Amino acid sequence: MTMAILVSNSKGGCGKTTLATNLAAAFAQGGLRTALADVDRQKSSLNWLKRRPRDLPRIDGLNWTRKFEAPGKDIQRLVIDAPAAISVERFRELLRLSQAILLPVLPSAFDQAATRRFLKKIDELKPIRRNKKPLAIVGNRVRARTRSAKELEDFLRTLEHPVAAYITDRSLYTDGAYSGVSIFDKEDRRARAAQADWSSLITFLETS
Repeated sequence: MTMAILVSNSKGGCGKTTLATNLAAAFAQGGLRTALADVDRQKSSLNWLKRRPRDLPRIDGLNWTRKFEAPGKDIQRLVIDAPAAISVERFRELLRLSQAILLPVLPSAFDQAATRRFLKKIDELKPIRRNKKPLAIVGNRVRARTRSAKELEDFLRTLEHPVAAYITDRSLYTDGAYSGVSIFDKEDRRARAAQADWSSLITFLETS
């Protein structure tokens, strides 16, 4: 059975594609048949897959910019990269296909305000309101012991959803966006430190 994870936020530039691509790679490296569906017209996730070296674990790409294409029956994990400025109706369509939702948020006043507005809209949807489809927040591009990190933590405590992880701001993610290589495709010390940020996120998804 396929487990589908929707990565979404109405705010652009909050790291949805970085979260989606690295999450897909984590599943693939774990031995799970994985697909990555790109709903954004910019096709950033699909372009990342084109740059991905062929000797790395395979991730199937699905172009969902116009219509939804069912993943293969052997796909065990499906990661859905939603577009920015997504409408509630479009989100509702993707929600029907998903078992869990991840919402990345940057340590930014603009992102936090946009996230609160977005949550106010989607929290009214029955699957989320009744917690039939768990939604978790991911603090993204966080720099430890900074004022912005503290303000992000304070903001996330005001929300009614759990925080699955805080992802540290690292150059590895920028490098990986160009190369198609995720942090989970590397085994050096820097990569292992980055991977540690994701352990609670993976646990949340696998136990939801």
